[in-house]
Amino acid sequence: MNISAKSPLTLLAEEGSPSGTGELVLIVDDMPENLGVLGGLLCEAGYRVKAANSGHAALRYAAQEPRPALILLDVMMPNMDGYTVMQYLRESPVTRDIPVMFVTALGDARDEERGLQLGAVDYINKPITPIVVLARVRSQLLAKRARDWLHDQNAMLEAEVARRMAENELIQTVSIRALAHLAETRDPETGNHILRTQHYVHQLAILLEKHPRFASTLDKHYIDMLTRSAPLHDIGKVGIPDHILLKPGKLTEEEWVIMKTHAQLGSDAIDLSEQDIDQAVDFLALAKEIAHWHHERWDGGGYPDGLVGDAIPISARLMALADVFDALISMRVYKQPIPPDQAREIIAAERGRQFDPDITDAFLSGFAEFALIAEHYRDHG
Repeated sequence: MNISAKSPLTLLAEEGSPSGTGELVLIVDDMPENLGVLGGLLCEAGYRVKAANSGHAALRYAAQEPRPALILLDVMMPNMDGYTVMQYLRESPVTRDIPVMFVTALGDARDEERGLQLGAVDYINKPITPIVVLARVRSQLLAKRARDWLHDQNAMLEAEVARRMAENELIQTVSIRALAHLAETRDPETGNHILRTQHYVHQLAILLEKHPRFASTLDKHYIDMLTRSAPLHDIGKVGIPDHILLKPGKLTEEEWVIMKTHAQLGSDAIDLSEQDIDQAVDFLALAKEIAHWHHERWDGGGYPDGLVGDAIPISARLMALADVFDALISMRVYKQPIPPDQAREIIAAERGRQFDPDITDAFLSGFAEFALIAEHYRDHG
């Protein structure tokens, strides 16, 4: 090939190599003389220019790095016209955000309307007026810089928001655990009780999320809030005197009355914290439900309010089973632990009496997983 016999813009059309030092502009036209005129104008204005003499070449160059900041696209080209090129550009995630200006001899208003409907940012008629072309190119590149800057700022803002949300969730989780562990310092033999019950409740919710009775409530957000709030179920025990909370034997009737107040004490404490911030918080609402009603029974024989069946919030019904299962298999000052299989039989016998029948069935069907949780977080020493 005799390179010296070809103009720079002809070579660009063949090779797709950019020239110039400014922002990259891709020009697309099947006529070499049009590429020469438009490319020369842009190069003299300081832009880098890449030229394509067909629709197929335009699509290839537009997807290559570095990608053009702007495309000047002819409409009337053989094999693939400019409108078709535009459609392909907008369909590809790689090129859909590159602004496109149509430069064409088609002067009918309907042609211009079609181009703009396809997503073109401007429509310039041939023969071109250099000062008009440069002004419109400059305007579109300024607009793109502004959009890119805004996109970068939004991305930075979203990253910062995500970082702060993650930090807030971590602080929230640590604070919940700290409060729960504070309650357990009053009852040191409970050990990893809060971790086990938290995982039991989460597993029960997962098993029931598609169940017709629970599907409308147990969505991802609810399960997340439920799991997060579960450790606060016994926070009211901080208000129970040591001689009752730590008593190794059976409680008297008077002592049992006092012991049962821990449910109300817990929900009242959470309610006061909500009043302090003067704003409803999802996980605190569930924490309050769990603390208040996790000792209610399906048959109405529980406390503090003697609620029956579905009147007991789902969160409290889930915790009721999780709490009893863990109490049965754990050491307490007043009892020895029993094997998980024996605890399973006791819970099965309470189906429809102490526990929601469907929640009981979920526990029984997934018992192996609950046994694994118990083993994983078992107390040592």
